[in-house]
Amino acid sequence: MTDITPNTEAFEREILVAPSGFREYDARWLYPEQLNLRGAQALGMGLGTLLHELGKKPSIAVGHDYRSYSASIKNAMIVGLMASGCHVHDIGLALSPVAYFAQFALDCPAVAMVTASHNENGWTGVKMGAEAPMTFGPELMGRLRDIVLGGTWKTAPGGAYDYIEDFKTRYLDDVTKGGKVTRKIRAVVACGNGTAGAYAPQALSAIGVEVIPMDCDLDYTFPRYNPNPEDLEMLHALAHKVKETGADIGLAFDGDGDRCGVVDNTGDEIFADKMGVILARDLATQYKNPTFVVDVKSTGLYHSDPVLKSLGVKTDYYKTGHSYIKRRVNELGALVGFEKSGHFFFNTPIGRGYDDGILTAVAVCRLLGRNPGKSMADLKNALPKTWSSPTMSPFCPDDKKYGVVDAVTKIYEDKKSRGEKVMGQTITEIVTVNGVRFTLEDGTWGLIRASSNKPSLVVVVESPVSEARMVEMFEEVDATLRTFPEVGEYDQKLKAA
Repeated sequence: MTDITPNTEAFEREILVAPSGFREYDARWLYPEQLNLRGAQALGMGLGTLLHELGKKPSIAVGHDYRSYSASIKNAMIVGLMASGCHVHDIGLALSPVAYFAQFALDCPAVAMVTASHNENGWTGVKMGAEAPMTFGPELMGRLRDIVLGGTWKTAPGGAYDYIEDFKTRYLDDVTKGGKVTRKIRAVVACGNGTAGAYAPQALSAIGVEVIPMDCDLDYTFPRYNPNPEDLEMLHALAHKVKETGADIGLAFDGDGDRCGVVDNTGDEIFADKMGVILARDLATQYKNPTFVVDVKSTGLYHSDPVLKSLGVKTDYYKTGHSYIKRRVNELGALVGFEKSGHFFFNTPIGRGYDDGILTAVAVCRLLGRNPGKSMADLKNALPKTWSSPTMSPFCPDDKKYGVVDAVTKIYEDKKSRGEKVMGQTITEIVTVNGVRFTLEDGTWGLIRASSNKPSLVVVVESPVSEARMVEMFEEVDATLRTFPEVGEYDQKLKAA
């Protein structure tokens, strides 16, 4: 399936689907080097076969992002879905959250959104689900991979196709239904020329925000930078625009619109986990004793913040990954899930439990509206100070990384059981739901986990005490990892944040 090259007869006649494209909770391929249109058809037939196997109604919402080849890949996948007996509801050019919304609005249990999110041009992929609002995790992705690569899909009668006219308007009406904000807000809206440019400015204008557009024209060459709210080039450009225009806030969206990054009125980035704490403080005054789900890379303030404690907030730390957090939010009936990467999952009664960058931006603007006289910087500065590292990724081979994490977990579990001091203090808590996160008496913590999609580990450290204490925790973690010859160099150096 993979020894096929573009611009050959075989590329037109045979199926190309690289096995590596099936990831932990979605699919990503280089196009056309790793996937051809016959491969996309096979993916559609495999997905349709899996829906029948799961006993789901074979009705599926399908959309695509704004890349030069996305519509072609989507159309090829639709052929496969119809061949397997699926009724396809095509919502056209869309964001991932628009496709998730379609599952509810069109009564479709399944979804397949053709997108490479924030990846560079040349990448494509599919985000899939069979039960709204959840998306596939490792088990179902593995089963889909086996069906597609094994060629064991089945054709079936009953395939049908509908194109849903003006579905964009239905989504925008839904995401803005709470009315207008109660104060004047000027927002720089940065979309990196990605698909969010077709949605975010209209949504925010509809709630009364004065929008200062930045790279909102759709251009699939991404002439300035990739649409990625974690990318420093995009954030620096946004910060400059906020300061230049005197805006109240800057909002940045990724390529498929399921993430939102925030820059305050002074041009400072608010990391997504800290933005989550700000939102949690506000929402906990409106909804009694809420539960929030956060990923293990996120700040310890969700547990230690005195304001959240006084409001009766419960916080559940869970596995990193949008599919995992989404499922956990729905399992626990949590009000919101926050992921450090910028995926926010607003559940009933605010949202429907899926990640939506447009709804996140709306929620942030409504937060400002409920705090007259306070700037975004004021709300940020009201949080207890912590010193956090970026997400650091030392190299570790895929076939070694999980073993290393298991060994490191045992090291710190043994230290805790023996009452052994680490950095002069005992370990008060260990979370092992996703790697190992251990916390000391003063609240300083370190995380080591295996990357879900790269040959590397993930290291994050934070301290509520001082930058020096944060650095000391990094040195502790690094010294432990250096005892494993499998662990290589880091992708970036430690810096305070």
